[in-house]
Amino acid sequence: MKEINVKDVTAAVKQAAMEANYYLGEDMLQAFARGLEEEESPAGREVFRLLLENARIAREQLIPICQDCGLAVVMVELGQEVHLVGGDLNEAIQEGIRQGYEEGYLRKSLCHPLTRKNTGDNTPAVIYTTVVPGDALKLMVVPKGGGSENMSRVHMLRPAAGLAGIKEKIVETIREAGANPCPPIVVGLGIGGTFEQAALLAKKALLREVGTRNPDPELAALEEEFLT
Repeated sequence: MKEINVKDVTAAVKQAAMEANYYLGEDMLQAFARGLEEEESPAGREVFRLLLENARIAREQLIPICQDCGLAVVMVELGQEVHLVGGDLNEAIQEGIRQGYEEGYLRKSLCHPLTRKNTGDNTPAVIYTTVVPGDALKLMVVPKGGGSENMSRVHMLRPAAGLAGIKEKIVETIREAGANPCPPIVVGLGIGGTFEQAALLAKKALLREVGTRNPDPELAALEEEFLT
């Protein structure tokens, strides 16, 4: 049994909230660099150049990559051999988000869905907790901007639609979104399960390293098909 004080959770979430807004992942930077080399249009190359420059400035000056610092989503993997002490895990995570957005000078955008009153500290964060074997606690802070989130869609298809119907709906949805999700676009796709499970699968797919393929050969082939 491993003991973890929730104060350490708060400190880790605070740091992760700031770093997630300051530092673009190496996989995405490499994807931008490839785009700069491979893009044929001058306008497209200029966009990739500016994206790389923006990421550099954010990294060096410790300022947000985007003015929309997002609704904080926190993915938690809690080892069943972990004993948390000193308070409540969920509240410790929320406090970490509060501190991170305040001390990191990150824009607090979260509002009540009906009154539109700003909560003032970018909480409550959305927390997903999965209990796993082991004695480790893994936390991943994922700021989700409103522009891309508003383009999210869930489609309920009849079984008769089959794979062809799934493909058609995916292409249709991406075309309808157009430039609204702030290109270049990374598409997370979840297929199957219940209404909420499909959406969560799509969200988790965004956490994969850019350019990697699904370990299932059939799904990997489907991913390749959409990119050609």
